[in-house]
Order: sequence, then structure tokens, then C-alpha cells
Amino acid sequence: MRPTILQLEYLVAVARTKNFRRAAESLYISQPSLSSQIQKLETQLGVKLLERDRRRVLVTPLGENIVSRAKEILASCDELVGLAKGDAGGLAGELRLGMIPTIAPYVLPKVLPYIRAAYPKLRLMVREDQTERLLQQLRDGRLDLLLLAKEAELGQVATLSLFQDPFFCVMPKGHPLAAHEAVELSQLSDAELLLLEDGHCLRNQALDVCRSVGAKEIGDFRATSLPTLVQMVAGGIGVTLLPETAIEREVGKDPSIEVRPFAAPPPYRTVCFAWRPGTVREAEYEKLAELIESRI
Repeated sequence: MRPTILQLEYLVAVARTKNFRRAAESLYISQPSLSSQIQKLETQLGVKLLERDRRRVLVTPLGENIVSRAKEILASCDELVGLAKGDAGGLAGELRLGMIPTIAPYVLPKVLPYIRAAYPKLRLMVREDQTERLLQQLRDGRLDLLLLAKEAELGQVATLSLFQDPFFCVMPKGHPLAAHEAVELSQLSDAELLLLEDGHCLRNQALDVCRSVGAKEIGDFRATSLPTLVQMVAGGIGVTLLPETAIEREVGKDPSIEVRPFAAPPPYRTVCFAWRPGTVREAEYEKLAELIESRI
């Protein structure tokens, strides 16, 4: 007998929480019902998936493999539901979109009204997080699509480039670099650079640019967000690199800050979509990409 979708959902929930009580609560079922279905699943497969005692639940090595496959199956089922809810007019149903913090607040407000107008039957659910955690949620089937920087380590995913987002040099008013219409990368070698904290892919991309010319960051400060980074620049602490998409919102007309482009060819990041290979919704994602490209 084949496992049911319900049994796979129960198994994934227990593996995620490592606790039958919490898993049952997350599924809105009783703990005895959950235990019964897990036992039936183990009997049907003829293997031990979980090791349990009064304090904890451990997933067996074989169980880890089966849980991983169960996540893929559940993700495919969700995609089929989304596809079935579509119509000739385009995207419909639920779409779980993950975005990194250095893209979401700058791109989403510009494109969301047009997405809603073009695809009124689409229920877009947005999750903001750092790249590594978004990729894990994509692999686990908790997200359908990601919008992030292509230069990051993305692993085994399918990607579609949307647009290039050039970096600008942002500095306090009166900084020596402000005397230039365009900043040469080599001129950063003498600057005190402010960057984001570890975990942000934008930090790694900015570091790559800085290291290529021997520039160094200020060692005793790392920002948790771009707004904090810009405020430190405004305070005269140092200079930083910002993507073009963030300039208008984060800098605006602040008289204490000056912005200069980099001399050609400027450094940039590539904003892209990423999804699980083999998804049945690839054509829908391509339509969404076209719409975003036309509005950025």
C-alpha cells in the first residue's frame, strides 16, 4: 500500500519539530492520531523512520532520506494545486515568494500593484529572509519561488535573470570622493568602508568588490540593515556601496549624504528568480519575471 499525502505531511511535521506534541498542534490534530498514522506509515514501508523516547524524537538515517523525498513530493503536490487553479489569463492560486532584505523593500512596492492588477486571482505570500535560509525553505517545499542575487551561492536551483542592479558609492557630504563625477574602484583603497553583517549576500558581493582593489572595511562595525548602514554614512563614519534599487528610498534628498556612480564598467548584482528544477509552474514564473522586468 502506498503512503498517503496526509501521512507524508505528518512525517515531515514530526521531523521538523522533533516532538509529537508540537507536531500535532501544528497540524491541528490529536497526538494519538498523529502517532497512529506514523506507525501505519512505518508498517507500510517496513522500516523504522523515527526513534522516540519520553524526551525527544530522532529521525533515523533512512528516515532522513525519506523525509527529504516526502518534502519534494509535497512541494510537487502544492505546485499541481497552484497550476490547477490557473486559467488562460495567467497566474492564479497561492504563490509563496521568498525575497532577501536588500531587495524586498525596494522592488516589491514598485511591482506589487501591477502584479495584483495583472493577476487578480494570484495570492502572493511573501517571506523575507537571508539567502541561505530562503534556499533551505525552497528545498523543503515551504517556498515556491525566490527573488535574490544570482552572484550568491545558490546550489542546485533553476534561475532566470531579471535585471542588473549596479552599485553606487555612498559617502558623507564633503568626502574627498565626492569631488569626482564617477568613482574609480581603485579609489576605494583609501576609504573607510561600512558593510552589512555576515549572512547578507550583499555583504559578500561588496567584499568581493573591495578586495579586488585592496580596500578594507571598518572592523568594529557591521550593520544589520541598509537603513542602518546609510545612517552611519550620514554620521560621517565611512563610505559604503548601495545597489541602485535602494538609493531613492534610503538616501533620497538627504543633504548629509552624497552619491556617485562608479566609472564604467560599474560593479553590479544580478537580480534573479530561483526555483526547484522540474517545477510544473516554470511558465508562470517566466510570465511574472517579464512583468517585473517591465516595471523596474
